[in-house]
Amino acid sequence: MIIDAHQHVWDLDRSPYPWLGPHVPQWNRTFTFEEVAPHLRRNGVGATVLVQSDDHDGDTDLMLEVADAHPEVVGVVVHVPLDRPDRAARRLEELRGDDRVVGVRNLIHDLPDPDWILRPEVDEGLGVLEAAGVTFDYVAVLPRHLEHVPTLVERHPDLRLVVDHLAKPPVGDPVGEPWASLMAAAAQGPNVHAKVSGLYPGSDMGSWTPDGVRPYVERAVELFGASRLMYGGDWPISVAAGGYDRVFAGLAEVLAELPEGDREQVWSGTARRSYRLSEDRLAAAAAASATTGG
Repeated sequence: MIIDAHQHVWDLDRSPYPWLGPHVPQWNRTFTFEEVAPHLRRNGVGATVLVQSDDHDGDTDLMLEVADAHPEVVGVVVHVPLDRPDRAARRLEELRGDDRVVGVRNLIHDLPDPDWILRPEVDEGLGVLEAAGVTFDYVAVLPRHLEHVPTLVERHPDLRLVVDHLAKPPVGDPVGEPWASLMAAAAQGPNVHAKVSGLYPGSDMGSWTPDGVRPYVERAVELFGASRLMYGGDWPISVAAGGYDRVFAGLAEVLAELPEGDREQVWSGTARRSYRLSEDRLAAAAAASATTGG
């Protein structure tokens, strides 16, 4: 069963979503699970992990309600305020009663300080995640963000860290520096994983091609091995890159070049392990997929 380890929903009436607005009309509306569900079924995706889209409890509550209605949702990456570690610990304790809560993310790429993740109070918040055994999704869009991964590994050796979107390599250009060296350093951490997702040029997302992303996927496989890489569809951000089906087909073309065992890791195995997804939830997702013809 294919697991999409990076999918969003959002409702403009439930959370502020300050990054949305008229300047991004392609995303400035509510996106529901019902809208993406046919695309998941069509491509054989039987389970999905919802990932936070706002640093706000309303977004987390929405994702959990969506998960209640859709057994295909086997994991939820929520928000807790890492810069307020006491509050983060209380909120995480509340949420962890639900076994679908498997990770935490903060939108650090929207913060003006590229070194925010190293602040003492944030470091204490990461310690909360480490102690709870919760995965941390790390949004590294600047070289400076990626540069911090070895420091995070040193400070929190037991924290499972997932670098979203392969840290946004410069798709469309030859593989170069500093991305390659910084990813190599990040990959030295045995608990560092990465998502094969969101691989589009920033200036023209629709211009991406399988040939354009192939060098970065190949390099990621060399650095991490397939057992630390996972597939993510990045819907509905992918709407601006041609939509779910186009992105899935392009990544499938690239991943088809891997040995069968490696493909299985990227399509499902790594997500199962890194997020410690419930086998009961996965079985329920498989049953729901079979019922709907997925």
